[in-house]
Amino acid sequence: MGTRFLLLIFLPFLFLSCSLKDGEELDIENIVPEFVFSNAQMTRYENNSVTLELNAETIEQYKNSSQTFAKDVEFSSYEKNKLTTEGSCDYISANTDEELYSLYGNIEIYSKDQNVNFFADELKWNAKTNQLIGGKSDTVRIEKDNTVIIGSGFAASGVSGKFSFSGSVSGDIETE
Repeated sequence: MGTRFLLLIFLPFLFLSCSLKDGEELDIENIVPEFVFSNAQMTRYENNSVTLELNAETIEQYKNSSQTFAKDVEFSSYEKNKLTTEGSCDYISANTDEELYSLYGNIEIYSKDQNVNFFADELKWNAKTNQLIGGKSDTVRIEKDNTVIIGSGFAASGVSGKFSFSGSVSGDIETE
């Protein structure tokens, strides 16, 4: 009797917790993805040129929504068929209408143009403003050549190529 009772209590949670999308109000079209792609490979083209390649273990698209969620993601971005950025993360939440992209877990981004590596657990990319930001208390690690900088309150401009930290910062510089 006790095992059967526990199963009846927890059964709804099993069905409601199967999606990568979390924290939305309960509407079946918002809970259950319209499309789920496994071991997905996506290539985006603009003006007959590759602008993005993305590989993910899982991609979910929801009905009546511009939001897409992906798990175990690797990506490469291009400008004029030239590789500019490579990266990976555990999860991405993308709002394509707003051009806002949230990256979570084990984030690694390499900017080929600037020869800089970024490491974090949470970052947000605003494609409209070309800004990459971290939370006020989130730690971001930057590595370039023999320099390592670790700080919080990270913000970077894709337009100017400059970055800043509004919180505490530490680092190492190796000289020869």
